[in-house]
Amino acid sequence: MPDARPFARPDAAHPVPMPDGSAHPGTVFLKPVIDHPRWELGDYTYASAHHPPADWAAHLAPYLFDFSPERLVIGRFCQIADGALFVTASANHRRDGFSTYPFAIFGGGPVAGRPSMPGPGRDTVVGHDVWIGTRATILPGARIGSGTIIGAGAVVGGEIPPYSLVAGNPGRVIRPRFDAATVARLLEIGWWDWPIDRILAAEAAICGGDLAALEAA
Repeated sequence: MPDARPFARPDAAHPVPMPDGSAHPGTVFLKPVIDHPRWELGDYTYASAHHPPADWAAHLAPYLFDFSPERLVIGRFCQIADGALFVTASANHRRDGFSTYPFAIFGGGPVAGRPSMPGPGRDTVVGHDVWIGTRATILPGARIGSGTIIGAGAVVGGEIPPYSLVAGNPGRVIRPRFDAATVARLLEIGWWDWPIDRILAAEAAICGGDLAALEAA
């Protein structure tokens, strides 16, 4: 008989069941498992790890501290493969002077206002339905548009347009996934904001690339 189980709830920490009824420990919906003041997460965005960490926030973004001024914002329905890493702005050193050494963190006076510390960096923002491949690195302040695919091992910074294919180090847009008119229409439709039942009813159109059917849905 076909598997007719209901779609996973967005608050399910471990949304993938195993044949024996246990939950797959290496795949999590991030929103219910990350409680961190500098993260902002959309529903149904998941991450996977061959060796599941105790702390998913520290595993994925080890330089984003509770006291960091920047945020990491990730939209709905994103897919983050094993080994992907977000290097957020709190990892930065000053690089406009003669030395990049962070003297302030090792003492010699208060940290705040020290000339060896960089100023606050900008937020790192990932749109909706973005696939980040294994061992990809997202650099501080990157802005990745919805529908983008980041290739395995890519090192990505700056502004990435929606529905791009990105690969390499440094990460470059290899090509757009669709023509400009289709991208504009997909962003206007914004299927990721629909209720989950409506999304599932349109699954064939969404995953099959049928824009006319998606518009009809």
